[in-house]
Order: sequence, then structure tokens, then C-alpha cells
Amino acid sequence: MIGIKLGMTQVFNEAGVVTPVTVIKAGPCVVVQKKSKDADGYEAVQLGLVEFIRPSRVVKPRIGHFKKAGVNPCRIIREFGDHGGEDVKIGDQILVKQVFQPQEKISVSGTSKGRGFAGLVKRHHFGGGRASHGSMFHRAPGSIGASAYPSRVLPGMRGAGHMGCERVTVKNLKIVRIEEQENLLLVAGAVPGRNGGYVLLKKC
Repeated sequence: MIGIKLGMTQVFNEAGVVTPVTVIKAGPCVVVQKKSKDADGYEAVQLGLVEFIRPSRVVKPRIGHFKKAGVNPCRIIREFGDHGGEDVKIGDQILVKQVFQPQEKISVSGTSKGRGFAGLVKRHHFGGGRASHGSMFHRAPGSIGASAYPSRVLPGMRGAGHMGCERVTVKNLKIVRIEEQENLLLVAGAVPGRNGGYVLLKKC
């Protein structure tokens, strides 16, 4: 399913043990298209997240795509591998209670927070040098290649650069609770991305 990360909170069980959870608004999603091996070369289900979008924000090719399916325009569309979903039809609405169950393990994919240009210590967890007075080597990379041979920096050398804004998948997150009325999914642990970011939810 497609979801929106709302933020983090904590829940208590009967024994009073606290569990940090991430609240995800999972769906509702609508089936926009079903791809078959004969027509498209692979089997998949195209889902769209049901949320408000201004008509002026939808381009003409997508307007025809949604009109063909007979559904309202969606801002976010994603494809999921069709594993035995023969009963799913175009236009069907998929709710969180139909896909997931409490205590089930899922994997969550999202875009990590952008950190901008980061150095080696923050980006690759380098140890750096001594912090004592006069060392002149605190957060520098050190040697990155030999002088005589091969007289160049080898490919794949870790260095400073852009950090974040990458697709990150966290696996084996346990579903603590499901709020069916609000389509909320409470997942134990942290989920990649900012609050309000889109995430993809799959069964492990």
C-alpha cells in the first residue's frame, strides 16, 4: 500500500511496557490499472493514494489515464507486484484492514531526509583525529591514495558529498496496532523520511 508518515509517538501494553511507534496513514488506495504479462510483459497492480488534488495540478495524459479507469485523479501512483491478486479489479478501493493484520511484519520504503553537503565524520562515520590542542587533524579524511603508485585516487573511495534524499527500506517492522476508522497503522520503530512524506508498505 501507499501511506503517509505522520510522525512518532509511544504506546503502552497491558504490562506497562512502552513501545516507540511510527504513525502511518495507510491508504485508502484505489486500483488504477492491472498490468498483465501478455500486454505489458509483467504482472503488477497500479495503486493510487486517495487524497485531494486540484484538477489544475493533473496533466492531460494522466486525466485520460484516470478517466479510463473510472477513478478520481491521484497525486501519487505506485506499482506493486501482483502476487495472486486475481480478485482485485480496476476501481476497487483497498483499505488497510484488508491487507495487514496486527503483529505482522512489514517492510517500509521511503525517501530519507536530505542533509545537504556533509563531511566524512557525519556521512561515513569516520573517527577523525585527536581533538587535543595543536593536532591540526580533527575531522579530516587522512590519506586517500599513495603518491608513487598508482598515483591516483581509486574508485569507490568514501568522501564528503551530498547526504540523504535516497530511497531507504527498513524491513521486519512489527505492526503494533491498526486504527480502521482513521486508516492508521502503528509500526514499531522508526520509518525513513520526513513527517508528511510518502512511504510504500509491503508484507515481508
